[in-house]
Parts: sequence; structure tokens; C-alpha cells
Amino acid sequence: MSGPVSLSPRQVAFKYGLLVLLAAMLVLFSSLEPAFASMRNAFIILQSVAIVAILALGVTTTLAVDGFDLSIGATAATAMMTASYVLVVLDGGTTMAILAALAVGVVVGMINGFLTVHMRIPDLLATLGMMFLLLGLQLIPTEGRSIATGMNLADGSVATGRFTAAFLQLGREKVAGVVPVPVIIMVVLALLSWLLLERSRFGRVFYAIGGNRTAAHLAGAAVARYRYLAYVMSGVYAAIGGILLAARVGRGDVSSGNSLLMDAVAAALVGFAVLGAARPNALGSVMGALFVGVLLNGLTMLNAPYYAQDFIKGAVLVLALMFTFGLAQRR
Repeated sequence: MSGPVSLSPRQVAFKYGLLVLLAAMLVLFSSLEPAFASMRNAFIILQSVAIVAILALGVTTTLAVDGFDLSIGATAATAMMTASYVLVVLDGGTTMAILAALAVGVVVGMINGFLTVHMRIPDLLATLGMMFLLLGLQLIPTEGRSIATGMNLADGSVATGRFTAAFLQLGREKVAGVVPVPVIIMVVLALLSWLLLERSRFGRVFYAIGGNRTAAHLAGAAVARYRYLAYVMSGVYAAIGGILLAARVGRGDVSSGNSLLMDAVAAALVGFAVLGAARPNALGSVMGALFVGVLLNGLTMLNAPYYAQDFIKGAVLVLALMFTFGLAQRR
């Protein structure tokens, strides 16, 4: 009977290094600013990372099949503008706004799937083109203006619709007066993604395709169908993020989605380092988003100059990835 397997210091660092860095940041920021450790600030951090984490889950799904969705931020922004347009300009109500935004995600996912699977355009190029297309498309209905209650329309009339209370609750309501709704939605989607990728046949096929697409095809996997599914899931996750963003800010802001892509990609890539996974995974993506959220929140509370925050964030992320993947190559 064999005893417990011992890990070398390098293996321990590879498996737990990112969590140690996260814990170190928590201790450092808490010691420098006691208010950082408050329960209120903890929920502020969770709410701030919820949308990014949801988008990161979408990126993770495409990474699992050896793809990469660069259009996910633009899809979220387009879904946000779509929901806002239905509510304010068309006065369509909460249900129609949500369904229209989700439809945007499905359609974008199907088009990305078509471009990458059937047209055989490399994923990065296809989704980059889709990103630019969506960034321009979302501006056309309002001639480049943000959407807000009582806005003036192109024909000189005033929009009669409004953001309904039910819709705004999706982004602003707190369950039991404590837990924000977006955080609950993030947890539910993370759990569903984890079950799909780690505990189901779908997940095994996803990773098989991501590992070797040709071998998966020869083994009988419907590679094209699964790649389509991955991009549709990414589009739907982006649409959900866009809906929550619109509900949180209460307007269709043409600039709100600008940073979503890079933050979501950063979270998904940092997720490779969580518990030594070295592959896209749902738990890692959420932890990656939390890692970035804690870092930015701590810097803000310490009054770090806004123009230095992106540099610090990038430096920490690069060091974390170099540390983790450098150790992975030496295992």
C-alpha cells in the first residue's frame, strides 16, 4: 500500500502559487487600508468582477475547443445596447429586452461558428472581424449616441420607453439586502460551466477537441457541432453580461464595453494557473476575475494614480503567468 504522494517545492508553487499571491494581496491591502477587509467591500469586489467573470467563462468555453473569442466584449456591448433600445425606444418591456439581447448572443455565436468551422477562418481573425463589425453596428440605430430614458431620437421625437424596475433589479437588487443579484448569477453560471466542462461527456469532448482536433474527429466526435456550441455558449454568456451591465448603469452607454474584452481574457488566461490546471477551466476563470478585481480594488482604496493602475495590473498578471507557466514547463 503506497503512502501519500509528496509534492516538490516547485510542484507546490505551480499548483498553489496564484492562490498564495491572492492571499498575499488580501493581507497587504488589509494591513494598509483596514476598510479593505470589510464585508461591504468584499461584496463590492464581487459585484465589480461578476460581469467580467461571466464573460471569462465564455472565453473559457471557446479556449476549451482550441478557439478564442475576441468578439465577446463587443457582443456584450451590443447586447447591452439592444436591451436598452428595446426598453427605451421600442418600449418593449423587460422580457422582450432580455430575449432580444440573448438572441444577439446566439446569432453572433452562430456566425462565429460558421466563420471558423465552415469558412475555416482562423478563430482570432474571424472573431476580431466580428468585434469590429459589432462595435460599428451598435452605433447605427442611435447614430452613435448612448441610450437613456427621455432621449431625443433622430427624427426629433422623444423616446417614450424607460428602464423598467424589474430590469434594473437584475443589476442593482441585493438578495436579503446583502448579496447582489449579478453575483448570484455569476455563481450559478460558474457552477453550470464547471459541471459541463469537468463532470460531463460534453466537457471531455470539448477538451479532447482542444487537445487534438484531428484525433477527436477520428474518434467519432462531432467536432464541428461542438465548436459551434462553444461559440454559441460564449455569445450567450456575453449577452448575459451585457444585460447585467445595462441593468447596473441604467443606460445603453456606447463606451461601457470597451474594457470588457481585455479583462475577460486576462481572467480566463490567469485561470490556467489556478491549482495547476494548465488548461482553461471554469473555477480558474472566476478566480482569475477575482484576482484582477482584488488588485484593482486595493489599488483604488490606496489612492493609486488611475494612470498607473493598468500598468500595475499588467505587470502583476504577466509575472503570475510567467511564474506559473515557467514552472509548468519544468515539472
